[in-house]
Amino acid sequence: MHDPNSSKHFLIAQISDPHIKTNGRLSYRQVDTARALQRAIETLNTLTPSPELVLISGDLTDFGRPEEYAACKALLEKLHAPYYLIPGNHDDRAAMRDAFAQHDYLFQHPRFLQWVVEDHPVRLIGLDSSVPGLPHGELCAERLGWLDETLKKRPELPTLVMLHHHPFTSGITHMDRQPLREPTALAEVIARHPQVERVLCGHLHRAIQTRFAGTLAMSCPGVSHQVSLDLEPGGPSGFHLEPPGYLLHQWSFTHGLVTHQGFIGDYPGPFPFYDEHGLID
Repeated sequence: MHDPNSSKHFLIAQISDPHIKTNGRLSYRQVDTARALQRAIETLNTLTPSPELVLISGDLTDFGRPEEYAACKALLEKLHAPYYLIPGNHDDRAAMRDAFAQHDYLFQHPRFLQWVVEDHPVRLIGLDSSVPGLPHGELCAERLGWLDETLKKRPELPTLVMLHHHPFTSGITHMDRQPLREPTALAEVIARHPQVERVLCGHLHRAIQTRFAGTLAMSCPGVSHQVSLDLEPGGPSGFHLEPPGYLLHQWSFTHGLVTHQGFIGDYPGPFPFYDEHGLID
């Protein structure tokens, strides 16, 4: 268990939507998702200071096949930090549990892959919003009841709640056809528990933030392709090969939670603002 007095800050990295395929196949015939995840891991492993843990908000694989999970796991095992998983609409619960059998938290609930981890200064809750065979998300009464009871047990601890599907309207038409359905039911639970610092999700393949149930809901960019930023009503389904990214959630007992967006890859810099004469002209 992390000693809250051992460091000033606690860093949590979040990545999302690896969509791993096997045998060199490209996702949507365009994206080398295995190489993209490898680059994401290399980026996270070289961050200074290092993240204490990594959250992965769903869609580990493209089709939920055992061989895809095996490939995904082989890559994720190269992370220097421990990591925690939830399923997305491209995942398969049984295959995911089989592949990550050593991740005991995935077996906390008898039916769903949802869990709570209390080994850190920030409490982590993962929700299973997946609906087998369908792209949208749902949280039934059983899953929401579990969340409510879990939040009631530790009201004093700052908490992150993570699910795959976005519980808000993004403005991207084709993604808003497959969000979390009936998000007001989730909002009613979250609103009763002010210790929830963030509601985190994936699925959107973009960094998007909005107020939600008295807290902040935010989606994580994809580690490979990004959903096109098209806010025209009725815009077509599509993606761009924009720079992939991650989120870095920094917890401080003094200042609370601050979230940064970082980019995966190598970019020029850092360059100084000042030299021996002052501000560089």
